Amino acid sequence: MTKHQLAEMLNGREIGEEILDAESKIAAGVGLVVMFGYSDDNIEIRGTFTEEIGAYNGTTIFMHSGGVLDDPDSEGCEKCKQRLIEEQKKCAPIKCEWNTDGYSWVIVTPVSLPFEPFDILEDGEKFCRGVVFEAKHLPKL
Repeated sequence: MTKHQLAEMLNGREIGEEILDAESKIAAGVGLVVMFGYSDDNIEIRGTFTEEIGAYNGTTIFMHSGGVLDDPDSEGCEKCKQRLIEEQKKCAPIKCEWNTDGYSWVIVTPVSLPFEPFDILEDGEKFCRGVVFEAKHLPKL
């Protein structure tokens, strides 16, 4: 299965039915990553990686070949904050924009990460513009 084929399969599904477990396993088997907004404050990642990330009002998720960059609590630790900033520079910054272009969620990848878009609906209206991309294009840390 290609990223294009998977995006076509997911396109037009309703919230809550974005991707089946079997489809997520197939995506993982061929190295695909699926990202989409879920509810008003979460981003879901399925396929090669499985994550649920809090994203109230939008966020940027930093991804690398091993998955999502951990964001340790660096409160009060300048050295920790600086290390996190340096690691983020090596990652693909994926923007999860809230309330954009008539969607509740729009997932935006950097140019270096080719993707296929798909739309998730809520009661027949556009809710999320998700993406499918190949994990092999994520940078190594």
